[in-house]
Amino acid sequence: MEAKAVARYLRISPRKARQVVDLVRGQDVGDALSTLKFTPRKAARLVEKVVNSAVANAEHNNEMEPDNLYIKKAFVDEGPTMKRWRARAFGRATMIKKRMSHITIVVGEKEEG
Repeated sequence: MEAKAVARYLRISPRKARQVVDLVRGQDVGDALSTLKFTPRKAARLVEKVVNSAVANAEHNNEMEPDNLYIKKAFVDEGPTMKRWRARAFGRATMIKKRMSHITIVVGEKEEG
């Protein structure tokens, strides 16, 4: 049994979000939440919200026990990119890409035994 939560269109680049998601993949939910709480990055707060949402989904929709959950899958997909322009020398312009992310967390119950 598993439960999933997805946060879409987050204003953080996927590369930065993946660094934080890699820290918690495969961990127990309690350990993952304490790791995220003390990780000094913007992505840690965003991932923490998604993990809490996945745990709530598991508890409410599937009647799973929150103490037995672990992060089964965690990945970050690239969202759309906002394109902005910055003026440069000699009348030129350079594109600035403001990237977005979709963070997906899947939690599952640990196997007993």
